[in-house]
Amino acid sequence: MADQQTNVPKADKQQLQPYHVALIKSISGIRGTIGGRTGESLTPLDVVKFTAAFGQWLLNGQRGQPGPHTVVIGRDGRLSGPMVSQLVAATLQGMGLNVLDLGLSTTPTVEMAVPGENAIGGIILTASHNPIQWNALKLLNSKGEFISGADGEALLAIAEAESFTFAEVKKLGQYRTDSASETSWMQKHIDQILALPLVDREAIVKRNFKVVVDAVNSTGGLAVPMLLTALGVELITKLHCEPTGNFAHNPEPLPENLTDILNATRRDSQDLGIVVDPDVDRLAFICEDGSPFGEEYTLVAVADYVLKNSPEGRRNTVSNLSSTIALRDVTQKYGGQHFASAVGEVNVVEMMKANDALIGGEGNGGIIYPELHYGRDALVGIALFLSHLARFGKSASILRRTYPSYYISKNKIELTPNIDVDAVLDKIKAKYARNPVNTADGVKIEFDKEWVHLRKSNTEPIIRIYSESDTLSTADYLANKIISDIREVIADKM
Repeated sequence: MADQQTNVPKADKQQLQPYHVALIKSISGIRGTIGGRTGESLTPLDVVKFTAAFGQWLLNGQRGQPGPHTVVIGRDGRLSGPMVSQLVAATLQGMGLNVLDLGLSTTPTVEMAVPGENAIGGIILTASHNPIQWNALKLLNSKGEFISGADGEALLAIAEAESFTFAEVKKLGQYRTDSASETSWMQKHIDQILALPLVDREAIVKRNFKVVVDAVNSTGGLAVPMLLTALGVELITKLHCEPTGNFAHNPEPLPENLTDILNATRRDSQDLGIVVDPDVDRLAFICEDGSPFGEEYTLVAVADYVLKNSPEGRRNTVSNLSSTIALRDVTQKYGGQHFASAVGEVNVVEMMKANDALIGGEGNGGIIYPELHYGRDALVGIALFLSHLARFGKSASILRRTYPSYYISKNKIELTPNIDVDAVLDKIKAKYARNPVNTADGVKIEFDKEWVHLRKSNTEPIIRIYSESDTLSTADYLANKIISDIREVIADKM
């Protein structure tokens, strides 16, 4: 049963994605398309500029602390990765910083390596679920967590002013690779997952699962089979697991992009299909009958298992405002409290820490399990889900039916540039003032077991509209009702 409907056409194949020049500067990093002119897309000069700004920001925080200091870098499998990685490494060395290069890695692995190596920061070279022409620099602090909004603003100011200073020749940083170590950080990451009390390798081995993996020809093709083997899974079918960077389909793990694994799971009598995005921080499952488990329900199922099997006490959970309320239902079943954060991993993590959450994440298949680290991690999600499924003793499709079913409809309305989007949102908020309204991130209006969430784009005059109900038709109706309200506001010329 599909749990999500997106009313925006998407290309099925990577080569059908439209190529457009873009450079997006945000508090969490820099993202853009490869090629084009400096300042308009992610060119080598832009990579160097923002890497230098990040290096300077890191060094500013280390004043008075003896060096040399280390920065950890790693990349996903996309085609531009080697070029961007070399630029980043050389720039950091030019700032006088030592570099530990994990090479082909995953976002959660780099996050764990930063504190593990006592590094002062990290850079993950990945554009996550974005198409092949994109790449990005995702920036981590010394805890291996994404930098805060305030830190991001400070970094962007450094970049804008180009107020960074490079090291003299005798103070250049050193460069080493992860392969120089006896045990790679990918292996260390997996070892720490297996050491978690709730990862039940014995139960997984007894079930003798037959699993197919789709890693969209990126680094999940290395990490996921490696993890499954360590968990005792022997029957593994690899689908698009060569990290060539030639994505076999749109890399966002949504049902419309997963035709190959949906068919393979059903046709080859697999117990489970596992899908990850290019940097392995998002996770989706396919049931044995070829139906999607539902990306929104990745977190719901893993949270159910964690809440059920953890000692008495901590029972709180966190997800963002656009995620399914099924997590709230499951949390309340165990006597816990669910909190909703603004969209964005850093916001989820901040709220998890503030409320001592046992588990959290986002409805896009992102699992954050603090027992391991504060970052979305598909690998720990796989280990916990397989433990859950093994103990459950039945199929994935039956497990899915044990959870309340909600449907999310995703829509957007495009506005003209002269329209004040904030004023539109204020008018909608006022119209529904009698309902519970959350304005932590846009406007979210609650209707008992239903909700609508409106968020404006930071880069274009668009309002994204997410709605959820226990039927897709009702979710669509709610979204269309709000779209009609927005059009009325605009027609009244505000």
